[in-house]
Amino acid sequence: MHNNSIIAWCVHFSRHKYKGSWALDMNKKKYENQLYDVSYVETLKELVDNSVLKFSDRAAYMYKDDHKETFKTMTYAEFKNEQNAIGTALIERGFKGSKVAVIGDNSHRWALSYYSVVCGVGVIVPIDRNLEKGEITNLLQRADVEAIFASTKLAGVIVSLLEDLPLVKKVIIMAAPGDDIDEFLVDERFMTMEQLVAEGKELIAQGNRKYVDAEIHAEDLSTILFTSGTTGLAKGVMLSHRNLSQNVFNMSKYVQIPDGGRVLDVLPMHHVYEMTCTVMTSFYQGATVVICEGLKYIQQNFVEAECNIMLGVPLIFENIYRKIWTKAEKSGNADKLRRAISMSMKLDLRNKKMVTKRLFKAVHDIFGESLYILIAGGAAIDPNVISEFEAMGIPMMQGYGMTENSPIIAVNQDRYGKAASVGKPMPGTEVRIVDDDESGIGEVICKGPSVMMGYYKDAENTAKTIKDGWLYTGDYGYLDEDGFLYITGRKKNVIVTKGGKNIFPEEVEYYLLLSDFISEVIVYGKHEEVKGDLICTAIMYPDYTALENAGCATDEEKYRKIKEAVDEANSKMPPFKRVKRIEIREDDFIKTTTLKIKRFEEENYDYKFDDRDFEKGRRF
Repeated sequence: MHNNSIIAWCVHFSRHKYKGSWALDMNKKKYENQLYDVSYVETLKELVDNSVLKFSDRAAYMYKDDHKETFKTMTYAEFKNEQNAIGTALIERGFKGSKVAVIGDNSHRWALSYYSVVCGVGVIVPIDRNLEKGEITNLLQRADVEAIFASTKLAGVIVSLLEDLPLVKKVIIMAAPGDDIDEFLVDERFMTMEQLVAEGKELIAQGNRKYVDAEIHAEDLSTILFTSGTTGLAKGVMLSHRNLSQNVFNMSKYVQIPDGGRVLDVLPMHHVYEMTCTVMTSFYQGATVVICEGLKYIQQNFVEAECNIMLGVPLIFENIYRKIWTKAEKSGNADKLRRAISMSMKLDLRNKKMVTKRLFKAVHDIFGESLYILIAGGAAIDPNVISEFEAMGIPMMQGYGMTENSPIIAVNQDRYGKAASVGKPMPGTEVRIVDDDESGIGEVICKGPSVMMGYYKDAENTAKTIKDGWLYTGDYGYLDEDGFLYITGRKKNVIVTKGGKNIFPEEVEYYLLLSDFISEVIVYGKHEEVKGDLICTAIMYPDYTALENAGCATDEEKYRKIKEAVDEANSKMPPFKRVKRIEIREDDFIKTTTLKIKRFEEENYDYKFDDRDFEKGRRF
């Protein structure tokens, strides 16, 4: 098709004027190593206080207490006033130096709880709201928690746990207007955040400055974050004020939010990726955090609130990407879309905003008029997703980190990066590859101001993870000639064959997921009894809708189509990496709250049928 024909086909894509003032140049090498000028901070209190002085009248948060209402706002000054009140009341009630937990849905009240505790009271302990009761109890006990901030939805859960939590003296319900909480308030251990705020404001009016004037040092412990895992395996990562504030400070040299911009808060706040990169960085840079109403409202909230940035895990962006292609296929426009993307890549149109908005209007409409950039993290993302989004004029980048480094270790610059790379080490962070093989792949280790203080009450694991100041990440990767970091997989996931070959499951999974018929997959080594070796096995959750649309009705027909997809993936890999056994699941995999598949969850290895059901007698 002629280029003019493509443009003619897409000309209906244009409806709005382009907001050039918030344009972002994508992947221009001239920006390599050019850092944004940002203000130095060493504590979270300093971060908050500086931003309140500079942006007092700006909206710090936009939120809804009811889906039917429009977004409400809370300014930086209003946020700070309530924070001071909560902190003052907590100190007056005897919680100075205490461990205080927060558990519940994302909200501005969740953020208030966090900042109120760390900026003068004690240590915050964020808890995953989706954990089982026994696991919540275990973590609260291990962290020596004395008070709990809980959303109304979680208050009932906390009630049922208190008998096993003798240290807990107070539960503060982060209630929204209209929440039915009377049943909890008959217990004197319960009160509302509203009551706590009123109490604190009265104390401040009387001249109480114990919280407002509280001294905080960079080395002070601010947060205990439990890593994902089963009850016995979760480790309490201790992060100091310096760890977190320096992560925000140094990351902001690479990535800048538009002045007065809005960031959609999607991922759980208890996760350090969301807390540091969305909640803290937005406050530090003077942006507004828009509280998303839930995963099914992402697109609606992004457009409605005129958001500019969203941080998400790969699954979120890859789902959007797949829906774009599914819609194009159904409308008969897939070939035209491919040609338009190919043309954009060939002519490097990604920074020609008016052109890409005309060519790809349907895609731009997903994010509205104010989109600035999408940021992926938390797991590996298909680099083709980034490349094609950019070709369509949608800026996108990825980074890499782990809880033990507060979390960012490496990140692409918002104006220059490589789609397949997680970026360069963040300013102030040194990265090395150790025990590397002949291809340069080895364990990634890092050193810098964001490396954790250690694991809470766990000197043994701390010593295994931090050696001579270096954090051993447990991830395998390599650095290219330009200093960009690439992650190839987790050390504990690697399949080592009897022949000494290393198979990185993540690499094999990448090729499998290129198929439209495979939705989710785990690649693992399955013990083969005859030869005593590990067989490269793929257990997968197919896209059953895609299979049915392709005419596959029976299990055998579905298997044959999946087998074709596996053969196609295998053709792109050397023999020792190829999948030799196929297992098919009926349901999707169990995932973490950040939508990562739980690779070591026993139930994730249950399957409906495998290749042997259809090819009995075949030897692998």
